[in-house]
Amino acid sequence: MALNLRQKQTECIIRMLNLNQPLKQSGTANEEVYKILIYDKFCQNILSPLIHVKDLRKHGVTLYFLIDKDRKTVRDVPAVYFVQPTQSNIHRIISDASEALYDTFHLNFSSSIPRPLLEDLASGTLKSGSVEKVSKVYDQYLEFVTLEDNLFSLAQQNTYVQLNDPKAVEKDIEAIIERVVNGLFCVLVTLGVVPVIRCPSGGGPAEMVASLLDQKLRDHLLSKNNMFAEGGGFMSSFQRPLLCIFDRNFELSVGIQHDFRYRPLVHDVLGLKLNRLNVQGEKGGMKSFELDSSDPFWSANSSLEFPEVAVEIETQLNKYKRDVEEVNKRTGGGSGAEFDGTDLIGNTKHLMNAVNSLPELTERKQVIDKHTNIATALLGQIKERSIDAFTKKESDMMMRGGIDRAERMAALKGKGTKMDKLRFAIMYLISTETINQSEVESVEAALNEAGADTSAFQYVKKIKSLNVSLAASANSASRSNIVDWAEKLYGQSISAVTAGVKNLLSSDQQLAVTRTVEALTEGKPNPEFDSYLLLDPRAPKPSSGGGSHVKGPFREAMVFMIGGGNYVEYGSLQELTQRQLTVKNVIYGATEILTGSELVEQLGLLGKKMGLGGSVAASSSSGH
Repeated sequence: MALNLRQKQTECIIRMLNLNQPLKQSGTANEEVYKILIYDKFCQNILSPLIHVKDLRKHGVTLYFLIDKDRKTVRDVPAVYFVQPTQSNIHRIISDASEALYDTFHLNFSSSIPRPLLEDLASGTLKSGSVEKVSKVYDQYLEFVTLEDNLFSLAQQNTYVQLNDPKAVEKDIEAIIERVVNGLFCVLVTLGVVPVIRCPSGGGPAEMVASLLDQKLRDHLLSKNNMFAEGGGFMSSFQRPLLCIFDRNFELSVGIQHDFRYRPLVHDVLGLKLNRLNVQGEKGGMKSFELDSSDPFWSANSSLEFPEVAVEIETQLNKYKRDVEEVNKRTGGGSGAEFDGTDLIGNTKHLMNAVNSLPELTERKQVIDKHTNIATALLGQIKERSIDAFTKKESDMMMRGGIDRAERMAALKGKGTKMDKLRFAIMYLISTETINQSEVESVEAALNEAGADTSAFQYVKKIKSLNVSLAASANSASRSNIVDWAEKLYGQSISAVTAGVKNLLSSDQQLAVTRTVEALTEGKPNPEFDSYLLLDPRAPKPSSGGGSHVKGPFREAMVFMIGGGNYVEYGSLQELTQRQLTVKNVIYGATEILTGSELVEQLGLLGKKMGLGGSVAASSSSGH
């Protein structure tokens, strides 16, 4: 059976809400206990896409609060805490227990609580005489946000900036890598699998994460409280997933380009966050919508191009009208398009059928209305900003290695926001093999004319010129200076930088990540990917360079992007499972899910840190 991260994480949360008791087949506890739920902001974001208010009620949660809000005492009721293991949360729990706010405290930490914090909790509750109030303490290993069955985010913001910051010292980089590894470890514990790990070699963030994760899994498999239920020994590759780890620099363009498919458009243009978005209603005011697997239209059509989605909405609406008319005809009612059940006359059988079909018809109408609202809002933005033109021209540039000057300048001087033009200009830089100085200056002048902040453009230009210089001066004395500068810039070895640029310039229609994952899951010898590290935490540790008895093929794959993922890459990997025989299921995750604008903001911040723009300002970008 395919791995389903959403289902697994939801099961863990429901067990937690039921005081970590075993559940009946109906999914509820044997004994219903009314309780209060306390969470912090991070854990609220974990719960939000998975659990609704009605689900909380079903599991006996009558009240729910953020931990940092003032709360009143509620006698004789247990409290379930779901929080990150931080100093401030521990202090707040000690304070709540000493004030006896609730009858008992069931403490659930989103990841493993460090020993010093556990000792603080013990000594704090002992001092205040409230230690008997604490019923149980659990490490839940749930420190990630699941957005779809096969999509997750570690919700670690600005990782791209932190890893590429020229001023970052080794200690900072190590702390970020450790945080990423802890998040990935939580995902693997929740799924209950130990994967075989592959990543590009060359000392970049992907290799650092892969090596540390391999070591963490090895240490854990040797410990007494091993949480991976699957038996030891050597399981076949068909039963174990392949985890492919990449760094955003592996293919930067995908994170920046405009896209015309429904899901990436909704995310990029309307700001889909935690599966929710707000759009302007017809009569003014904002409407809030939820988009997840419970919405059949979203599940079926989110990977389609926008014009196809518009046609599908029309088709669904016409089908709905026909079905309403059919019901009205059978029951002797009028032929109005709306169906309210008031003019139902006719024989009992038809009447019963009509009554039974009413909830389904009403639900269908609500879904159609929702997507009509969303499509209308998208269409307004597409026309106003010429998003379709940007998408086509960027695709042409990546396919052909450029477009003619007149087309390029028309896009920069035409419709579109400053950010649209900046993204287009960066895509131009990435897509060209060699930098033509006068062409670049004309693009820069057009950006300045549009009033865009060019820090991100300058940053990519600097990387680009660095890579060109590397190629040109491979045998010259100046190479050592560039190597030194590149290591400061990337915090990684030069081979990783040059490997990154090959993909940065990839003009192949299929995304480099998808192409790589396809080859790695097949497990056949391939000169392009044979240099990739292969780490198997279940295999005996070889004396050098990792290895595994498991070579593939793999039915299940996990793909993780350090520095920010996006819905374009996610969609491409889901399509891979449809058109290829080997891999049947791909779970995609990232440190955060970013829109093109949010990634460009992070590039701009790096540009400012390197003195390529104005003063350094705090980045406002935040994925989920």
